[in-house]
Amino acid sequence: MILSFAHPIKSVFLIALATASLNGCSTASKLFSSKPGSVETPVDGNGIVQTVQNSKLFGVVPIYRPDIQQGNFISKEMVAQLKVGMTPEQVRFVLGTPLLTDVFHETRWDYPFRIRKGTGEITSSRVVVFFKEGRVSHFEGGDLPEENDYLLRIAAPQNK
Repeated sequence: MILSFAHPIKSVFLIALATASLNGCSTASKLFSSKPGSVETPVDGNGIVQTVQNSKLFGVVPIYRPDIQQGNFISKEMVAQLKVGMTPEQVRFVLGTPLLTDVFHETRWDYPFRIRKGTGEITSSRVVVFFKEGRVSHFEGGDLPEENDYLLRIAAPQNK
């Protein structure tokens, strides 16, 4: 047994160590400080949000955060090629394979997209294509970026 009365100093030390560890869990987030100017700004009402937040360890050492891209990037040019009456094969050719297809909603294809830069900037969008009788009946999508804007966003050098 770890805690025993035969070794009271060892038991007290282990209890103190456990207490200090648990208190450290509640204050661990204080080790990471953010700039006071960190703001989440909705760009428009279509689900595109940008956030800038620079975290530093102990307020001094910058933390490396990689860029994370998830989903299918769909540009304005790609949606412009999408027409009512297209077959699923044609849609797959224009937009790519949908990220989400639901067994219970086979007539709906979802193309979500999200990129989080290491700086904290987040861009997300969503395009949904609906089918009726094997043809596109309608589609929804927010204010999407152009391909050049996307390339600048992922490949532009960062100002430090």
